[in-house]
Amino acid sequence: MALQDKVMEHMKVAMKGKDKVTLESLRAIKSALLLAQTEAGAGNGLSEADEVKLVQKLVKQRKDSAAIFQKQGRHDLADPELAQVAVIEQFLPEQLSEGEIEKVVVETIAKTGAEGMKDMGKVMGMVSKQLAGQADGKTISTIVKNKLA
Repeated sequence: MALQDKVMEHMKVAMKGKDKVTLESLRAIKSALLLAQTEAGAGNGLSEADEVKLVQKLVKQRKDSAAIFQKQGRHDLADPELAQVAVIEQFLPEQLSEGEIEKVVVETIAKTGAEGMKDMGKVMGMVSKQLAGQADGKTISTIVKNKLA
């Protein structure tokens, strides 16, 4: 089932249950999907990888906003953002644990023969491509830095 169909099904349930936070989150996903589909060059729709990137972007935006609000002591604004993150993350593939990410990073470093921080870009590119949608780029970056340092 396409992401847009899943979102529509969940929206119906949220509307019936009068769940405002879920409904707002789902509308954000729907809006982003429609914008991406109507952009020039989108062709005949979005691939599954593009949909995952789009959902990851929405999650990252909300996490960043929540972090800013928390730094400013505005928990009244941060809490709804974090609630939306929880709803939007349901549409992402199963996320890997740090141990599983570390295993992939170690394998990639061994495969490429990377030695030190100068090879970080090469390792990051390969690991990010391999774990697309299954791991946050920030987490991957931290693990790669630790292993190459």
